[in-house]
Formats: sequence, C-alpha cells, structure tokens
Amino acid sequence: MAWRITFDATTPVELLHDVHAELLDLYLEDLHSDRDHLFGDDDTTPAYEAYARLFAHGWGHSVKTDGTQTFLSWDGLGGVRHQYAATGFDGPAWMAWGGHLSEPLWQARFSAGTPTVLVAAFTASFISTEPVLRTVQDIPAQSRRHLYIAAPSPKPAPGTPPVIPPPPGPKRTR
Repeated sequence: MAWRITFDATTPVELLHDVHAELLDLYLEDLHSDRDHLFGDDDTTPAYEAYARLFAHGWGHSVKTDGTQTFLSWDGLGGVRHQYAATGFDGPAWMAWGGHLSEPLWQARFSAGTPTVLVAAFTASFISTEPVLRTVQDIPAQSRRHLYIAAPSPKPAPGTPPVIPPPPGPKRTR
C-alpha cells in the first residue's frame, strides 16, 4: 500500500528528524528481515500509540460523529487530528499543526496507510519538552510571547568530579 507524509517548509526540524530517524530504522529492519513494515500490511502498532502521549501531557480531546478525533495542546497552540473512520474520506488520516488551526504556522500530514509507528514518532517529538536552540529570527513573531528562555547549564569548574549520570531507563527504540 502506498502512503505519503508531507511537511510544510516551516515544520520544525526536530520533528522532521525524529520521523526520518524512525523511517530509517524501519527501512533497516525490513532490509535485514523477512518483514515489510513500510509497505506491507504489517502495521501492528495500534493508533492509540500515536496519541496516548498527548493525553499524558494534558492535551484536550474531542470526537466528532464524522469519524475524526482532535487533540489540542493545553495552550491551544498545537493540535493533531486523526481520521479514524475511512468512510468516504479523501484527506489525510493524520494531520498536525503548530499555532492556531485557523492560521497554522506549519502543518504535517500523514496519509492512510502510513505506518502508525511513524506517526507515533512524530507525536512523541511534537510533545517533547527538551529545549531546542533557536535564534529570535527563527521564531515567528506571533509565537514569541509563548516561549520561555531556559538558562544554560553552568560548566563545571576545572578539577570538579563529573556528575554521575542516573541509572539507565528503558531503552529508546530509535
């Protein structure tokens, strides 16, 4: 089954990176096995894997009778829409946006048949709270009032013993 993912030119690079990293992992897994995660009917990842993290981060949720469900960030500046019922619908199965839906700053679309694990990689990246480095020029003017600046971690003084890292947690798959 053919599928397509499209990103606007202004989609944050971190989101693109994480989807492409997962895509490469799937490709390499297919290459070295007899499975076909990319183009077969082997997508055993349930749809909730793509949106469960949204719930965990306090995103709102609404369901319509037309077979769509929408998840909105707590501040209303991001969303994900999932077309879960394929009855006569010709649009993307998943759509995400940054900014207000009426005037999004960027959009991403995943057609029907896109492996759910790729959508899950996207949504995990979308809700990440890891700080990103941006210059003021990289941030749309209408978004600047919603940002905060994280202070950089101070460099340890010479001769200071290194901080012992926490014990390893669950291994990331990508």
